[in-house]
Amino acid sequence: MQNGSVMGVFAVGAGGFIGAIARYGMSGLVQRMVPSAAFPAGTLVVNVVGCALIGYVTGLVDARSILSQEARLFLMIGLLGGFTTYSTFGYETFALARGLEVWKTVANVGLHVLLGLAAVWLGYGIGMK
Repeated sequence: MQNGSVMGVFAVGAGGFIGAIARYGMSGLVQRMVPSAAFPAGTLVVNVVGCALIGYVTGLVDARSILSQEARLFLMIGLLGGFTTYSTFGYETFALARGLEVWKTVANVGLHVLLGLAAVWLGYGIGMK
């Protein structure tokens, strides 16, 4: 366990449980509202909302230091991580860009997209055998 915090583990788990249910609900709702189900609009909306929320929470924490460690674990890793790990990717890419790490920013985006798609392709190929 990181830092040995049992409460931290429970905070992440509880947040993840709620976040996954929220993702399922929001994605399904959006998908039902879109006339053509051929485009994964539900996933897109969840990812964009997740990115906006992690940006907002991070801004609050950075500006005001208002959340305890357990609350941050619950919200950022648990809830938003369960809602979408894309929000974490978005925040980490933003942090690299904010730190003027141009090549690391580009590499982060490129590697996530290329390796993610390659991993899906590979996993799919293995699963089809």
